[in-house]
Amino acid sequence: MPRSVNHVASRAKRKSILKLTRGYFGARKNVWTVAKNTWEKGLTYAYRDRRNKKRNFRALWIQRINAAARLEGMSYSQLMGALHKAGIEINRKVLADLALNNPEAFKAIVAKVK
Repeated sequence: MPRSVNHVASRAKRKSILKLTRGYFGARKNVWTVAKNTWEKGLTYAYRDRRNKKRNFRALWIQRINAAARLEGMSYSQLMGALHKAGIEINRKVLADLALNNPEAFKAIVAKVK
């Protein structure tokens, strides 16, 4: 009895992965083994960087808060300590947004904790 191979399914799988690698450079987009390896590694980078994105944004917010706080004569750590002591619970994301888009509100917060 001849060997039975499901070419329809295997071709469909290859086609779908090659479709996902469109736009890659050189053999990474059209050579099956290279494309598959690149695509699989891309998934690991995506998983890792979904976590790193959170770190990067927190670091950005801290830099923005620090810059705005220094204009008011405080450092970031002094400001965060004073906020905690005053019982003002405002997260870094909102604080950074205020520092950037609404400096008057940020000044009011700093004045309240000074």
